[in-house]
Amino acid sequence: MSKLKIGVVVGSSSQQSINRKLAQGLAKLVQDKVDVEFLEISHLPLYNRDMDGTPPAQPYEDVKQKIRSCNGILFVTPEHNRSVPALLKNALDACSRPYGQSAWAGIPAAVIGTSPGAAATAMAQQHLRNIFVFLDMPALQQPEGFVRWSDELIDAQGDIGAASHDFLNKYMDKFLAWVELHQKK
Repeated sequence: MSKLKIGVVVGSSSQQSINRKLAQGLAKLVQDKVDVEFLEISHLPLYNRDMDGTPPAQPYEDVKQKIRSCNGILFVTPEHNRSVPALLKNALDACSRPYGQSAWAGIPAAVIGTSPGAAATAMAQQHLRNIFVFLDMPALQQPEGFVRWSDELIDAQGDIGAASHDFLNKYMDKFLAWVELHQKK
């Protein structure tokens, strides 16, 4: 049996993003179990339905093809103004259109994020779970991943630090089991 393919969507375009660092650390945790592909969304133009079926829609079509090739999607996102960052919302909208042709439909998902604040990214994650309902993405509900950022979260080699390793390893194991459960027989 071939390995599952997990797509990772980071809700920040910054290459120095703490959520990107978390995503890379999580990918390293499971790199021997699954194939991981980071699905870049920062290049997508602001979605406008007038673009559907026209050459300017090609960037969306390219990302949609990559999404459809995944068995599961891990969203790692910051929180902007107690919600989903505009970059991520745009990608969710663009890749779910035109109506009835959503690339996201049926793909199992999980959401996690980090922030220096005590609540981490709780509100953004809740909003994203609400969006998953409309997108028809079965979402992992437990464990929740509200990860408070510290310099020890990711070590100098990009690995998950000792204090968070067990929790995040279990989180990823649960996510992979969730993805496996939702594969079409």
